[in-house]
This record gives sequence, structure tokens and C-alpha cells, in this order.
Amino acid sequence: MQLTSKERFKRMYEHREADRVPITDIPWNGTINRWKREGMPQNADWREFFSIDKVESIGVDISPRFEKKIIEDTDRYTIFTSEWGVTMKQFKEEDSTPEFIDFKVNTPEEWEKAKQRMTIDHDRINWKYLEENYPKWQKEQSWIQGEFWFGFDVTHSWMAGTETILIAMLEEPEWVTDMFSTYLDSCIKHMDMIWDAGYTFDSITWCDDMGYKGTPFFSNTVYRELLQPFHKKAVEWAHSKGIYARLHSCGDIMPLIPDVLETGIDTLNPIEIKAGMDPIFLKEKYGDRLVLNGGINAVLWDDKDAIISEIDRLVPILKKDGGFIFSSDHSIPNSVSLENFKAITYRVKEVGKY
Repeated sequence: MQLTSKERFKRMYEHREADRVPITDIPWNGTINRWKREGMPQNADWREFFSIDKVESIGVDISPRFEKKIIEDTDRYTIFTSEWGVTMKQFKEEDSTPEFIDFKVNTPEEWEKAKQRMTIDHDRINWKYLEENYPKWQKEQSWIQGEFWFGFDVTHSWMAGTETILIAMLEEPEWVTDMFSTYLDSCIKHMDMIWDAGYTFDSITWCDDMGYKGTPFFSNTVYRELLQPFHKKAVEWAHSKGIYARLHSCGDIMPLIPDVLETGIDTLNPIEIKAGMDPIFLKEKYGDRLVLNGGINAVLWDDKDAIISEIDRLVPILKKDGGFIFSSDHSIPNSVSLENFKAITYRVKEVGKY
């Protein structure tokens, strides 16, 4: 019997077998454009084209709403200020990442000014988008997630700067935890508005990259004292609604896993192999209470033989007793051809059957 995406995901979260493992991912814009050049119809939903699972997201704008303005615009790049008070240089090459030039909110004093602008407002929610799309998501039985925006990662990368926040976590922890708290409380209050309006969802997710190659950014003690209380609060909010909580954390966070699990999260993503994560270890030690979402090395996806071999090696182990959602360990780069992704999804459907 073929299940819907919603049914498939739910069984994974319940650590039960389904018809097959769910398949989901995030292709770069350049990857989508490449696939169109290689034969995917221009107006196609790529998930429908490959017959994989649909995950839809509901987000809110909790930013200070600083003025967005262009400072310089050339043939190659644009320099602009963001609603978070960050000056960025965005290159116009396909799939480029922005260069962060300057951070407005880099002191407790500037934070207090920004905090006053982070009001709780009905108009921070895109109600029109929900009205137009939510009925379709429900009809298609897609998995719907609420996107939270809080924690170490988004605070340092989108508002204050990495060095500033890492130093402040040790020297000015009250400032940092106030930022974590303000972000999270705003998410909760706006998501309550959405939920109370009848737009319910199946899980929450948030990005909090806590590691880089080979190590986390901070110790377990720092995590437990400064960040874990807010992770716990987000999880408790989700569980109070009868839904699940998913943490996205890039980098090597293996040393933090016992503490992260103690927060009560239900699933971990993306399990970044190239940074040092070990999905088989996680499955064997924590697989009865942790859903693994990812763990398939994106570096291999442009080599058909290598990625098929990796799928054959990992998926039969990771799918055992449910609790596994197939995806790359980051996203799908534009080095991955249409032919390769067809082969990948076909193979996962075969070895991911129950």
C-alpha cells in the first residue's frame, strides 16, 4: 500500500515501518535550473517530477525590520543592508553565498534598540500565502512544519557576528541569553497566532548550526548553561501541541548529542558526514528515540556509482524499525545532474522499502 507523505513521516517519527523511507531534500536554485536544462519541465514541481515526498513550511518575520537598502550595485555583486541590520555583499553568480561585511547589532546597547523593534504583530505573518496554499497542502497530505528562528546560529550569523557572539557567550552571557529568549518568545507568540487561526502543522524545525569540521563551536557546559534551556522550551511548546520537534545543526556535534537528546528533540538533521558525524553510530546508540534525517554525503552525489554504493551501504541500516528520513547531509549542489538524481531516488525507493 502506498502511503502519503504525511503518513510516511508520521510513521518514521513513531519509529514504525512504512511502505518506504521518506525522501526529501533542498536543491540549490542552480540545481533546479540545471535539471530544467536537462529535461525537467520549466513549471514542474521538482518533488512531483521525481515522485518524492512533500514538506511544506510556515514561517514568520521576527526581525527588527531595519531598513533594507542597496548601497552598491554592479554587474557582479550587490552590497545591501538587511532587515537584521547586517551589511552584506551578494554576488550574482548562480548559487553564490553572501559575504557578511558589517553587523549593526554588535553590542548590548545596540541589541536593546533592535529588541524594541521586534514587536509582536499580526502583519508579521503572511496570511495571504497561508490562505492560498494551506488547503492544497492539506489535500495533498504533505508534511507541514513550522519554522522557528532562534538560537546560537541565527543570532551570530544573521545579526551580531560569529566572533562577537562566541566571546559574549563567555563574557556577557546575560546579553546572549536575552537574544535567544527574545527570538524564541517571538516565534512562539506568532506561531500561536497561526495555530489558533486553524493553520496547524505536524512539526517544528529550527536551524542552530553548532559545529564545524571536527568539533562543536563550544563545550557541553556552555551548551547546557546558555542554549539548552531554549531548545527545551521550543521542544516543550511543540509537544504541548501534540507535534514533533526537529533540530537542524550542521557541523560535527557528536560530543553534544547526549545533551541535545536530553532536550527531547525528535529528529536530527542533517548529520553532516564531511564534518565528522557518524549516522551508523547514532542509529545503533540512539535510534530507538532519535529520528535521523540526512547522513548521506552530498560530496558523492555527482558520482553515480559512489552514491549508489553509499545508499546501498547506509539505507538498509538506517531504515531499521523506522526513524529515518532520507536526504543529503546538507543540500543538493548544482553538480548533481538530472540523471544522477533520478538514479538516487530510484535506488532509495528500492532499498528503502519495508
